[in-house]
This record gives sequence, structure tokens and C-alpha cells, in this order.
Amino acid sequence: MQQHADNPVDWYEWGDEAIANAIKVNKPLLISIGYASCHWCHEMEKESFMDTAVARLMNENFICIKVDREERPDIDNIYMSACRLISGSGGWPLNAFALPDGKPFFAGTYYSKNSWKNLLIDISKAYKEKHDLVIKQADALTRGIADETLSFNKTDGMPLSVSNQDYQKMFDSIYLKLDTVNGGLKGAPKFPMPVVTEFLLQYHYHTGNTQAIDAASTTLTKMALGGIYDQLGGGFARYSTDGEWHIPHFEKMLYDNAQLISLYAHAFQVTQNGLYKKVITETISFIEKELASPYGSYYSSVNADTENAEGEFYTWTENDFKRIAGDDILLAEYFNVTSAGNWKKGNNILTATCTPEEFAISKSRLADEFISILNKAKDKLLTERNRRIKPTTDKKLLTAWNAIMLKGYTDAYSALGEQDYLTKALTIAEYLEKNMLNSNGSLKRVFKDKKITVDGFLDDYAWTAYAFIKLYQVSFDKHWLGLAKQITEYAFKNFYDKNTDLFYYTPANETKLIVKKIETADDVIPSSNTIMAWVLYTLGIIYDKSDYIDLSRTMLLVVSEKWKMFPAFHAAWCSLAGLFSYGTYEVVVMGKDAVAKNKSIQRKYLPDCIMIGGTNKENLPLLENKLVENRTMIYVCKNKICKKPVEEVDEALTQIRNKL
Repeated sequence: MQQHADNPVDWYEWGDEAIANAIKVNKPLLISIGYASCHWCHEMEKESFMDTAVARLMNENFICIKVDREERPDIDNIYMSACRLISGSGGWPLNAFALPDGKPFFAGTYYSKNSWKNLLIDISKAYKEKHDLVIKQADALTRGIADETLSFNKTDGMPLSVSNQDYQKMFDSIYLKLDTVNGGLKGAPKFPMPVVTEFLLQYHYHTGNTQAIDAASTTLTKMALGGIYDQLGGGFARYSTDGEWHIPHFEKMLYDNAQLISLYAHAFQVTQNGLYKKVITETISFIEKELASPYGSYYSSVNADTENAEGEFYTWTENDFKRIAGDDILLAEYFNVTSAGNWKKGNNILTATCTPEEFAISKSRLADEFISILNKAKDKLLTERNRRIKPTTDKKLLTAWNAIMLKGYTDAYSALGEQDYLTKALTIAEYLEKNMLNSNGSLKRVFKDKKITVDGFLDDYAWTAYAFIKLYQVSFDKHWLGLAKQITEYAFKNFYDKNTDLFYYTPANETKLIVKKIETADDVIPSSNTIMAWVLYTLGIIYDKSDYIDLSRTMLLVVSEKWKMFPAFHAAWCSLAGLFSYGTYEVVVMGKDAVAKNKSIQRKYLPDCIMIGGTNKENLPLLENKLVENRTMIYVCKNKICKKPVEEVDEALTQIRNKL
């Protein structure tokens, strides 16, 4: 709303006032949904919402509501479903037209000014002259949105487990959709899909399949060298408009970068590839420089646009590049900078086709010498770039996204061993506990302008619990585990739907929305139900709560038709299926050196290990009778049956690798 405060449109916030006014004056709702770093949202604002003639049409014929999709994803989910049912696709800005009670009858995305004016006239005319047809359309659309939730069935008659053959079929199906040349999924635009690559890493771990690790490595390397990755400042753009990761849509999102830190950390654990380590450290540096707030948490995004145009902050003419970078002719060649430009006319996006080491060898140069020249040039270019007008930052703080960043820091800490990363993770956790978590386990979602608003949604609960569990597993501080359990229990009491054995995105007693949605598809961010199923599984193991594990399995099976038909878009469910088909290890580390030995163990990629332990006696079921005086023992267990306890990390890792 703040960004639209100077629009001549009479915007309302979503709420009772807007609905009541629409009912009173019998005008349809016009619900415009976007987010701060959305390029086409800004374009539509400049073209249409700032135009007084367009604003007059909107104000006279509609009650206009502006929604930030990141603050209110519950509203966005409903009207995006309407858009997809009407057109088969969606996007932002999302512009929905609804009856005064909120039932949508039409929805679309971006419109040019003339198209928008014509649409406004047509919609207003239809509402007045064909009101019965509009109501029928709204009722049909609302039923269609509701049917998406009703499509889940209880597990009566379903198999009680996931087989290794099911897991194999998931991989085979996903592999067919992979671009094995450029990485990622086939086609364009191309989004990083961290959960798909995470599944490939897990599948390789369980099966030794080389196609899986090759596909994962291709994706990670091509992304790191492409224009989607900021070659000077670090961090990833939201997606590339082409199929080669070359031309980014320049906005940078916290949730993308946080997940990609986790992904590259896991890949580094598997491959020890120095490029992946560089991506981790540079992406963290970007986040600390551009998204860190004074509260120990992180802002949501960096805009694609500046005052000049989209992407202008990041691009270079050949003359400017050579003037600043220096006179080594190979620098422009390495970054594919030309006089014609590799993007818009005369403008270049910095992108590489191979690593600096590979490039130097191909040019018969010493690798260390070329890398030194390259790094000096990058420092000069970055200094010059920072003199430009910077893109704006969306300074709202979202609970779920900060929890994803907390997890990113724990994964980076495990992979690289940097103590500062654990310190940062703890700082985020303390922010969430102090500001967003209530004493009863409920969460708030938004912290903006020193105000805490909007009750938490399921993703806030699922990700916060998940992140706190991860923090416990690297620190053995049971405080975070207890909070994770409290948050999960609150979510179960308030979001669980006993008819589907899944969780609503909004509280089960929500009455102000036309439909209560159940989110299950794993897109760029895994669905809130997937993460909740992971949380239940992990807490079930740690606390020996079979009902939690059973519910996690049931959730997986309820969604089985979807992950069997579309595994690439349910990849986190597929990874959960991997845990159920291959099982997990309970790795207990107890004694005075427990934290240090745990840290050493977790330098390895161990997706099937749940780490539990401490330096003193703890009242967790799996830790009973495992503390030995003056010694630090490691117990590798499966289904609570433990191998011979050992003291050396290498011996424990051998037990894990030998699969008991």
C-alpha cells in the first residue's frame, strides 16, 4: 500500500471495510495483487494506476483493493487459482474482479493501459447488465477453487509404505524433464528449483546413480556461471528469461537465495567443488550487505528496477567495462562483453561459459595469475557499480522467509564450518522468538515499519519449526527443539484438517475467505504441507512420537497421486518418500565433546541422518543411558537399534556408509 499511496486510485486494504463498502454500494471488487520487487507491477502502476483517467474509471465502477502477495499469500492463493482456472496460467501483477462478497468472476495479469481501460469498461458493463451471468460465473469459479482442496482423499485402502520402486519411478520421471545440457528443468523462463536439485542429490546418495549427480552438478555450475548469478556482488536473481540462465529477471528474493545457500552447501559436501563454496560465501555476503536489517533478521527482496530502467544497475557497455576493469583483453572475453551487447543494444550482462581456471588453461595463461587479475577487475567494477542509483529494497520482514534463511545459515555452517554462520543463525532464531512467536506457540507473519502485523500462515509455522529443529541439530541446544515442538503442536490444533489429514494454509476456523486452501505443490519454495510433514517426521523420531511419524506418512500417501503424476512439481514430497523408503539413522552424540564431534560428522552430506545429543544427561527418549562419564560416544542407530558405540567420527561415518 505504501508504494501506491500517491496513486489517484482510491485503494483499500483487504479487510472488512472494503467488503462492507462494496456490499453497501453494490460495486464489484477489483483486487490488484503484486509485490515490491515485481517489474510488471511497477509498469502497470506507471501506465495505468498513476493515470487520472484510468483511476477515475476504477474509482467510479469498483471498490479497489491493493494486496501485497508476500504479506497476504492466503488471498493471493485464492485469486491466483481463479486466474489459472480461467486462462491456464498466472503471474503478477494479478488483477481479479469479484462480487462484493469476494467470489471472483474474472482474473488476469498485466494489461497495457488501453487494454486495461477496455477491460474495466467491459467488466463494469457486464456486472450491471448481465448480473445473473456474472453471479453464475463467480459461483462456478469458487466451486472450482474449492474442488482443488476437495481432491485429496483419505488413505483408506492405500499401501502403508513407499517402496524403492516408487522412488526409482520418481527419479525416472523427473530426469525426463531435466535440461541435461544447461541444467534445471527444460524450457524457458527458467527458475531455480532448489527442491528438484535437492532430490537429485538425495537420490544419488541413496542409489549411487551418476546421472543424478551429473544433472545436479550441471544445474549448479551453469547457474553459478550464468547471468542469473550476480558475477560481481553475489546472489541470484529470481529467474532467467531464457533457457541458458543468461538473461535474468533482475529482482533478488530472500527465499531464493536462502534456499540456494542450503543447496550449494549440500552440493559442496558431496563434491568439494570450490565454485560451490565461492557461491555460498558470495551469496551470504550479498545478503549481509543488501538485505540485513537492524533487528537481526533479513528484508524480503531487492527490486529489479531503478529510476532508469529494469536491470540498468547491473549491466555494462563494452567501453565502460574496459575503462574500469583494465586493459587485459581476456577480461571482456571471459565475461562475454561485446560492443554490440549480449542483452539490450550495447548493454552486457556479465556471464561466463566456464570457470576462471578452465578459461585460463584454454588461453594458455597461469590460472593463479588470471584469477588475480579477474578479482581485481571485479572489485573495480563493483566499486563503480555501487556509485550508481541502487535498486530499492523491500524492507518488510517475513517470518517464513527468515526461517528459510536461518536454515540456510545452519547448512552453510555444517558444510564450511564457519562459526560466524552459526552465530548468524542464532541471531535470526532469537529475532523470531522475541518478535514473532507468542507464548502459546502462535506466530505473526510481518514485521514492517516497527509494527508486527498479520497472523502467521502454515508456511510460517512449518518453516520456523523446521529451522529451529535444524538449529538444534547443529548446536544441541534443546531450547530450540522445545520451541519447534510447541509451534508444531499449535499448528496441529489450529490448521489440521481431519477430513484430508493435511493442513489448511490458514487456520481451520478461518471464515473471512471464500475458500480455505490446502497447499501441496512444491514450486520454487516447497509447499507448507511438505515442510510440515518433514517437521512431524523429524520430531517423531527425536521424541519417539509414533503418531507424528504416522501422520507424516499419511500426508505423503494422501498426496501420492500428485507426486506420482507430477514429481518435478512435488520434489520435496519425493525426497520425503526417500526417507520412508530407505529409512533414517538416529545418530546420537553424547559427552563433553559432543558439539565438536557433531560438527565433524555434519561436514558430510548425510540426508538420512537425524542428529541428537548433548554434553549432559537429557530427557529425550533416544538419549537414555547413553552418557558415559569422561567419554564422548557416538551411537549410530536405526529404528532405535544401535550399532556398537564408537568414539571416533570416522568410525561412525563408516557405520552410516555401510548402511548398518
